[in-house]
Amino acid sequence: MTIRRLPETLVNQIAAGEVIERPASAVKELVENAVDAGARQIDVVLRDGGRTMISVTDDGCGMSPEELSLAVERHATSKLPDDDLTHIATLGFRGEALPSIGSVSRLSIASRPLGSDGWEIRVEGGKISPPQPAALTGGTRVEVRDLFFATPARLKFLKAERTEMDHAVNAVQRLAMAHPEVAFSIGDGERTRFTCTVEGGLAGDQDVRLRRLAAVMGREFSENALAIDAEREHVRLTGHAGLPTLNRNTTKHQYLFVNGRPVTDRLLTGAVRGAYQDFLARGRHPLVALFVEIEPDLVDVNVHPAKAEVRFRDPGVVRGLIVGGLRHALAEAGHRASTSVADSALGAFRHGMGAGAGTRLPPFSSSGYGRGPLPQGLAEVAAQYLAPHDNAASGLPGLDAAPMGASMGAVAEVAAENIDYPLGAAQAQVHETYIVAQTGDGLVIVDQHAAHERLVYERMKAALAEGGVSRQGLLLPEVIELEEAAADALSDRAHELAELGLVLEKFGTGAVVVREVPALLGQADIAGLIRDLAGDIAELGDAHTLKERLDDVCSTMACHGSVRAGRRLNRDEMNALLREMEVTPHAGQCNHGRPTYVELKIADIERLFGRR
Repeated sequence: MTIRRLPETLVNQIAAGEVIERPASAVKELVENAVDAGARQIDVVLRDGGRTMISVTDDGCGMSPEELSLAVERHATSKLPDDDLTHIATLGFRGEALPSIGSVSRLSIASRPLGSDGWEIRVEGGKISPPQPAALTGGTRVEVRDLFFATPARLKFLKAERTEMDHAVNAVQRLAMAHPEVAFSIGDGERTRFTCTVEGGLAGDQDVRLRRLAAVMGREFSENALAIDAEREHVRLTGHAGLPTLNRNTTKHQYLFVNGRPVTDRLLTGAVRGAYQDFLARGRHPLVALFVEIEPDLVDVNVHPAKAEVRFRDPGVVRGLIVGGLRHALAEAGHRASTSVADSALGAFRHGMGAGAGTRLPPFSSSGYGRGPLPQGLAEVAAQYLAPHDNAASGLPGLDAAPMGASMGAVAEVAAENIDYPLGAAQAQVHETYIVAQTGDGLVIVDQHAAHERLVYERMKAALAEGGVSRQGLLLPEVIELEEAAADALSDRAHELAELGLVLEKFGTGAVVVREVPALLGQADIAGLIRDLAGDIAELGDAHTLKERLDDVCSTMACHGSVRAGRRLNRDEMNALLREMEVTPHAGQCNHGRPTYVELKIADIERLFGRR
C-alpha cells in the first residue's frame, strides 16, 4: 500500500469526530467563540435537539470578510498572537471548531464589525463559498444546519431530541456560571429553556457570582452555600460549596472551572470528595461551584481537543488548596444545617397528614433520669452553660394542680434562660430518641444519637491532634469472638489501635480481649465496635495504615460511643448536648451525612395548621 496525504475535507471530518461529538459540542465551541469575542449577550436556538438547526447570535466584535475566510480554515485563530501555547488566556485557541463543524454540516457565518458592513460565508460538507454581503446590525450569527449530514453514521449515535437539548443547555449553563458579565439564553425558538441577565456589581464579586449560580443551581443552593476564598502559592480558589446536609446521589451538580474554563478533572473532583469525606455517607455527593485562578504557564489546557481536561504543573498544591479551602469553610459553618432539611420535614408532615385520618400524639418525657453517666464531656458542658434545675420528676406530672404548676414553671425557667441560644432550650424528649427544643422563633428537633456521634468524633480528632487519646481501663476485660482472620488482622494492628486509645490483644484462636477503651466513648458497645473496626481494617488491607484512614476509624469509634437512641436524658443533659452542638464544627450533620437536627420556624408551623 502507498502512503498518501488525505484530502483536506476528510482531515476535517476526522477532526470533527474528536471535537464535535454531539450538538452540545458545537454549541459549546460556538458560545466560547462568542465569549472570546467580547459578547455581552449570547442567544442560542436549537431545533430538533440540534440535528436540523443550531443558531448562536452574539453582540461581540465581529469579523471582516478576510477574517471570515480564515476562520473556516483549519488552525486559523486570533487567540495566539505570540504563538505561545504556554500562555493561553482565552477559551478557544486551537482553530479547529469552525472548520470541523463546516465539514459535517451546512454552516453559515454572518458577521459585522463595528463601523463596517456585514458579510456572510457558507461552508457545506467542507466546501467553502466566497464571502457575500449580508444584512446584520452587528456582532456575529452562526447557523449550523443538518449537523452530521456529511457523516450519517454519527447521526445514529445521537440520543432523543430532549436528551440532546439537555446536554446543550448544560453546556451553556456551565459557561454562564463562569461569566456573570454576559447574558445568555437558550431555547428551541418557541420555548426558552434557560435565560439569565447580566449580573450587576463588580467583576469577581462573590455575591454577583452567587446570583448567577442561583440561576443555574437553584435557590436552594444559594440559600445553603458557603463562600470559598483561599489562596496558596499563586493559585486562588473562589466559589461556593453547599452544606453537607444538602447533597445528591450523583456528581452532576459539581461544577469546576479553571481560569473561567469549565473542566472535568479527576484531580479536582477527587479533592472535593476528600474534603467532604468526613461528612457524607458513601454514594452521596455535595453541590459545589469552584473556580481556580492560576497563572496560564502553570496549567496545560492543550490536553484534549474538546479542551475539557487540564493538567497542572503542581497538582499537589491545587488539591491541597481545594481540600483546605473547603474544610475551612465547612468548619466556619459550625452547627449550621441546610434549609432543605426543614423543607423535607415539612413535606413529610404534609404527606403524612393527607394520608390518614387523625393523628396520635406520641408519648414523651419532659424530663427523665439518665441511665448511667453520660460519656465524658457532657457533664462539663452542663456545668459550664447551665444553672442547676430540679429534675426529680420523671415523665408527665399528675393531674394535681400543684405539681402541674411547678412543672410548667420549671419549663418556663429553662426557656427564659436558653431560648436565645441558636438551638434553644430543651423542652422534651420524644420516644427517648429526639430532643425537642424551643427557640426564639420556632422549635428544633434533635436526633440525640446523630448529634452526639458528631460531638464525640470531633473530640477524638481534637485529642489526637493534641497528642493522644486518653484511655479508660475496663474493670472486667471483654472478650470478643471473631472470625480467625479478623482477630489476626486486629492483633496485627494492635499498636496502631493503642495510639487511638483502644488496647486489645489476641485471646486464643478467633478472639481478642479488650482491656482499655478511649475515655471519650464512655459506656460504648465494645463488641459492636470491635466487629466494625475489623471490617474497616479488612477494607484497608495491608497497603494502608490506620493513620491514613484515621477519620474512618474515628468515625466508627464515635458511632459506638455516642448516646444511643432509646436512652432517656434529663433536661440538663439535653441542654448540655445543645450547647456543645452550638460550639462544635460540623455539628449540623453526623459522620454519615445525615442531619442532626431539624429547625422549624413559627411561620412553618403555622402553615402546617393552615394559619398562613
